[in-house]
Amino acid sequence: MNDLGEPSSYLALKKGATVYSSDGSELGKVERVLADPDSDVFDGIVLDTSVLPGGHRFVDAPEVGEIYERGVVLKIDAAEAEGLPEPSANPGSLAVQPGDLAEGGSRSPLRRLWDRISGRG
Repeated sequence: MNDLGEPSSYLALKKGATVYSSDGSELGKVERVLADPDSDVFDGIVLDTSVLPGGHRFVDAPEVGEIYERGVVLKIDAAEAEGLPEPSANPGSLAVQPGDLAEGGSRSPLRRLWDRISGRG
């Protein structure tokens, strides 16, 4: 492994930083960091494993071992890294539909409980 510099944070990790497996194999470069800095939540990184298009892989935060100024060392070895998934859209979303706000009709158990607690029902 090359000199990776001083220990750092996901907040300072830049695109193009080299990513290594726990056994020292170079796996690719950081494509992007997935995080919500306002909430201080690090979700992982997208790793570019190829000079050609289509080589992106997702590394979940628990699989990231150490972050340095110029690189990342994963907690998984090169063989395990072969099985890293392609990044996908984040399925976690919440939408409110008009029927969710309608008065009357069948109410959810949570709504009925709230009505009881608040004195409405």
